[in-house]
Amino acid sequence: MSIEQRNVIDFIATRKENGRCTLIISDHLPWDDPEHIDKLHDKISDYLAYIESGEIYERRPDAKGREFEIEVVCKYFPPQGDAVRFIELAGEAVRAKGIDFAVTRLQEPPTKAKSWWRFWK
Repeated sequence: MSIEQRNVIDFIATRKENGRCTLIISDHLPWDDPEHIDKLHDKISDYLAYIESGEIYERRPDAKGREFEIEVVCKYFPPQGDAVRFIELAGEAVRAKGIDFAVTRLQEPPTKAKSWWRFWK
């Protein structure tokens, strides 16, 4: 599942710290891809429609009564310029609908090289 798949929710999670139902967009595209912003726009729109139509409650009945958040998890953080401006505008539009919005960068998993090195020392 990824930003390139329309009408597919990549991940849904319930945050332990606040109970918020978070819908996560998996964004692996580089920002120099000329279609990146359009694809992200479409995916955010799909997520909003999923929430606003109530379809989310069919798959996740436990989401009833919870606040919602759309989180974009990027492999590459958006560079200054058009990408950041789009993120700002998207965030404003999503928040205007009463849904929180966040953009985070995918964290690289820790490597085991250090552990391996210690083993041989």
